[in-house]
Amino acid sequence: MKKLKIIILIGAFISLGVFTTYHWISFRTNHLIYDDLSAIPKNKVGLLLGTGKYAASGNINLFYKYRIDAAVKLYKAGKIEYILVSGDNSRKDYDEPSDFKNDLIARGIPEDRIFLDYAGFRTLDSVVRAKEIFEQTSITFISQKFHNQRAIYIANHYDIKAVGFNAKDVYNSHFREYLARSKASLDLVFNVQPKFLGDKITIQ
Repeated sequence: MKKLKIIILIGAFISLGVFTTYHWISFRTNHLIYDDLSAIPKNKVGLLLGTGKYAASGNINLFYKYRIDAAVKLYKAGKIEYILVSGDNSRKDYDEPSDFKNDLIARGIPEDRIFLDYAGFRTLDSVVRAKEIFEQTSITFISQKFHNQRAIYIANHYDIKAVGFNAKDVYNSHFREYLARSKASLDLVFNVQPKFLGDKITIQ
């Protein structure tokens, strides 16, 4: 019985920590995210955070579609000059950045205004590489609100001045995000670094 109480207490403590972390990140970043295109400040580079083009069903992934829509809106409104696409290209048959690039070009974004980061395996990798590889210290994140908040939280830790433009969301329940934010916080505490860095790429 004593062991069971200890297990319950530990579980309650962890749950409280996860819950608190989630809402703390929201509180710290809410003033830096925008739904209103006219209100968001201009930045040289918009960092489009990757996701797969297709859902498990084979249909278009709406997270992907709405991020494309948001990036195009920002660029055409003159709120960004370049789009840096950061995503996963860990397999030959899976290439998030190139999928985004092709669809952005199809929507009228000039190819020379698009830069690709093929090593954005996680949000932390995308954020840190934006600074260390692409030399950006001020940036606009482009993703859904919950994702932008986490990205900005990470960016602030690395002294990156960041805002986020919210793509249309797909659903309101983001249980996985509770865990993702706790993982992100632990990564910062333990100074976890991106899987790859490499040579610098200048955006100009």
